[in-house]
Amino acid sequence: MMAEDLVIQLINELLVPLFRFLLQPYIFVPLIYPGLLVVIVVIIFILWLERKIAGKVQLRYGPLYVSKRFGGIIQLIADLLRYLFAEVLVPKGADRFIFIFGPVLLFTSALLPLSTIPVGPNYAAITSELSLLISLSLLTIPPMFVLAMSWASNNKFSFIGGLREGYLMMAYEISLFLSILPMVILFKSLSFIEIIEGQTALWGIVLNPLAAIAFFITMLYATSKYPYEIAEADTEVVCGPYTEYSGILYGLSMGYAYIKTYALSLIFALIFLGGWNPILWPASLPPIWFGYSIPSDILLPGLMVFIKALIVMAFSVFLRTVYPRYRIDQAIKIGWHNLFTLSIVSVIISVLIVMLKSVI
Repeated sequence: MMAEDLVIQLINELLVPLFRFLLQPYIFVPLIYPGLLVVIVVIIFILWLERKIAGKVQLRYGPLYVSKRFGGIIQLIADLLRYLFAEVLVPKGADRFIFIFGPVLLFTSALLPLSTIPVGPNYAAITSELSLLISLSLLTIPPMFVLAMSWASNNKFSFIGGLREGYLMMAYEISLFLSILPMVILFKSLSFIEIIEGQTALWGIVLNPLAAIAFFITMLYATSKYPYEIAEADTEVVCGPYTEYSGILYGLSMGYAYIKTYALSLIFALIFLGGWNPILWPASLPPIWFGYSIPSDILLPGLMVFIKALIVMAFSVFLRTVYPRYRIDQAIKIGWHNLFTLSIVSVIISVLIVMLKSVI
């Protein structure tokens, strides 16, 4: 009995306070969900899913038949271990400091927008009336590190890939903000939570489907997903900005695109797919964690948003199996002519909806 009392006392004095501490928004959001811990799991899952879908459609031997009993996951783990333990080579003439720390800063900066993502009502690391704007602004930081890494590599293919990244960024960045503007007009707010509260009746994708389409296409641009995998085109510029990278630095560089896809998918789920709507949550979950009842505004809403974001991510990686890659000139033309026009039209639609509501 003494041993049981000691264990209970240990749980009450150490584990319960630790659990409460981890549930603080400024710890839980950046570190656990939607932060670093879940990011690692999502990257592994999406890489596996992308390989399996591409293998199924394109009849690739590796994802379909290597470790078939385990769903091909062993090959993915082997590749991850290879990136982790392979030797990091710094090319002669490269700017050593930027070359080494560029991927680290790139990976870290891609995580920053996640701090603004609300896990549930009034539960985010950064609670602000401008959370949507802050999130989109933070998303514009990583491409600058891509440009710096391409220049620091002292390789013409890397530099060309960096220039392509810069051209594409100029082609999609205005449309990125414009595709969000219709939702801001409809819900009269730049706060994620207020926008989600405005979707209790109808989701944003129903109110303005053109804005959702424009944002999704912009997401493909921003994350170099097919058919916009142009900066890293292996058949043209070897691997673009990451040509000279190896080992863990290459792994960080490749992981950046998936983190950005994850962040943009979460934003898409929040502003176009109703966030955690339309679910009626119970007051709290059963007290299964050392006698501490998990608030329903953390787990269940966050799970709903995560599932919606995962569906968006799965669809984005599926596109690589059915679309060929555009040329750089085609992608820029689509960005400035078609995508920009589509974003403007979506803004006009939202303005007309607001005017119609005011008249009625």
